[in-house]
Amino acid sequence: MLDSILTETTGSSLTMGHLLVCMLVSLGLGAFLAVLHTFKNTYSKNFIVTLALLPAIVQAVITIVNGNLGTGVAVMGAFSLVRFRSVPGNSREIGSIFLAMAVGLAAGMGYLGVAVMLSVVIGAAMILLVSLPFGKKGFTKRELKITIPENLDYMGIFDDIFSKHTGRVQLNRVKTVNMGSLYELCYQVDLKAEQEEKDMLDEIRCRNGNLPVVCGRVPEGREEL
Repeated sequence: MLDSILTETTGSSLTMGHLLVCMLVSLGLGAFLAVLHTFKNTYSKNFIVTLALLPAIVQAVITIVNGNLGTGVAVMGAFSLVRFRSVPGNSREIGSIFLAMAVGLAAGMGYLGVAVMLSVVIGAAMILLVSLPFGKKGFTKRELKITIPENLDYMGIFDDIFSKHTGRVQLNRVKTVNMGSLYELCYQVDLKAEQEEKDMLDEIRCRNGNLPVVCGRVPEGREEL
């Protein structure tokens, strides 16, 4: 099962049947990896289509250059140029791309059983790790904007409330609004529990004179490798 269907490494041993089988398996595994990448993840259609086709493309290239060292080195140099023509992806996208390339390499060498096993085992591990709270932070991050009158000293005014409901708090910026008659304080806080958000907002409203308070999710920056 784990043996290569290509009994020789020279290009003359390649038959149309072998090439068709390898390509069909690569396309099927590419579609499986594309569906796997969509599990609890954000994605674009272009990336999913590329991920589905990548194993078949890598398989075709490896099958063609199999046994030809000079051609293999040239292809390796061509692949390295793609990095400078593409936008960096996040960590999970990079992992999916490497997995698709590994599957394509195995299929290109004729090790279809290895390609299938690689996809299933690593795919199952990815689903398990994404589903479990593995690597998840213990606090819930929030971006908090509080409006206060200009006659209030904003330094330390909400410290007791933050110590009660948050694990960490950071004042990111202060700006004047309404022709300088009000201050808008922008914090980044880590809530101890998501259920405490309303209690914290109610206490802040009582202290800032029921002026606007906005609490939302922190804009996620693009995680790159």
